[in-house]
Amino acid sequence: MDHRPRETTPSERHFLRGPRARLTELARVLRIGREFIKGFRALHFVGPCVTVFGSARFREGNRYYQMAADMGEAIANAGLTTMTGGGPGIMEAANRGARQAAGRSIGCNIVLPEEQAPNPYLDKMIEFDYFFVRKVMLVKYSVAFVVLPGGFGTLDELFETATLIQTGKIQSFPVIVMGTDYWRPLRDFVKNTMITAGTIAKRDLDDVLFTDSTEEAIAAIQCRCEERFQDPSPKPMRVLAESSDQREHTSSAS
Repeated sequence: MDHRPRETTPSERHFLRGPRARLTELARVLRIGREFIKGFRALHFVGPCVTVFGSARFREGNRYYQMAADMGEAIANAGLTTMTGGGPGIMEAANRGARQAAGRSIGCNIVLPEEQAPNPYLDKMIEFDYFFVRKVMLVKYSVAFVVLPGGFGTLDELFETATLIQTGKIQSFPVIVMGTDYWRPLRDFVKNTMITAGTIAKRDLDDVLFTDSTEEAIAAIQCRCEERFQDPSPKPMRVLAESSDQREHTSSAS
């Protein structure tokens, strides 16, 4: 597998280059706003979601792949929607488990220089050009976050979610960390180094559960669902051409 640094897309290179002409910056803001609106429209009726993250590099036959598939099935059996990054590996496994249990399966894919093809187990797929827009969608519609073994992207999602909980930006949002043997060094570092040094408090881990038990994970998620989603289900508005149909594919253009 090629691990050389990958180039960013032209859109990202321009966005991260620094100050540009004012009209160029305005056009960029409008494109970002349009991507947010498309995401909101596409996900407005998916119902409470559990977001599952993990490496795209684990394939069928790997025990973490099977763990993700079992988790997707359990999420579906609990009446919740499984949401992932829409790609292969752990994401595919979770979507596959949800599909096999006749549950709802959503993918929020990201446009990359080397295209990440959506997995074939999605009822709805939305593509994003901007990572930060995608992250908002994955948190906004979720009642819980399940983290399986993964790389930099998975670590980013884990710690960003932990930061949102720590700072009170989101509440009643359990983070389930599965594949405990993989995460043990990180868990030890957090408990033995970060807490000891005082850079985080012990209570900052109150919403983080390390477990390999699907049953324990689902129990932790279900006890928080009513706290997080108390509003009635939204109804489609014909005047906005809205539909609650789950089997739909939506792309966001830059």
